[in-house]
Amino acid sequence: MKQDTEKKAILVVSFGTSFAKTRAKTIDRMEADFAEAFPDYKVYRAWTSKKIIAKLLRRDGIRIPTVKEAVAQMLADGVTHVIVQPTHLVDGIENEQMKENVESCAQSFSSLVFGEPLLSTAEDQRQAIEAVMEEFKDRKAEEALVFMGHGTSHQVNSIYADLDSMLKELGYSHAFLGTVEAYPSLDTLLEKVAEFRPGKVLLAPFMFVAGDHAIHDMSGEGRDSWRRRFEAAGFTVECIMKGLGEYPGIRRLYIEHARAAKALGKF
Repeated sequence: MKQDTEKKAILVVSFGTSFAKTRAKTIDRMEADFAEAFPDYKVYRAWTSKKIIAKLLRRDGIRIPTVKEAVAQMLADGVTHVIVQPTHLVDGIENEQMKENVESCAQSFSSLVFGEPLLSTAEDQRQAIEAVMEEFKDRKAEEALVFMGHGTSHQVNSIYADLDSMLKELGYSHAFLGTVEAYPSLDTLLEKVAEFRPGKVLLAPFMFVAGDHAIHDMSGEGRDSWRRRFEAAGFTVECIMKGLGEYPGIRRLYIEHARAAKALGKF
């Protein structure tokens, strides 16, 4: 029999965004989905980008807790059992730092478990691809679909090349995936897309939110943006300003990861 003092919570950890519209469609929506899927759990929020946290406080007067602040609040609220579920895509630098911050207080909880990031296994990657491509099932055959991932200096960055290869293996020869800050690069994508000879290029972010990178690096007016580079190469381009957090199938995968963590924690 469970004690009456047991209090359960889910800490949803995101990188964050300063753009209110995409936040409402992604981070806010994801947290609402967790509240619905885990009605006996209180949902807490934390962001890992201190820069974005500071910007929101300065510009909008909105205070978003850091991971350490959220953990401190849960302890103050008497939370005993915690599932920490990141909306990160990969287990890279941000996720590792988040775990370190939480684990420093692990002994203060009766139970603490971590849900995996979105793309933690090959099966995760396959399911994520299928969830995203379902949203583009009505595209025209001559259109190329180009996804912009973030990329990282962490060794986990190899996932992005794996995803690009898996797209082809799953039959999506018209789909390509690269990164802003690592490999596969835009130059690599330009070569591959040119070989495909599409009538049109659709650009879409492969990031949880369609935030700064999508607005500036992908669809921006600067000559180095992906849109401008593809246009300079002779392609007609359309930008799809939709973060992964807007796809129902992607949000379901995060819910499944949290449920798997709950099973490990046995609470």
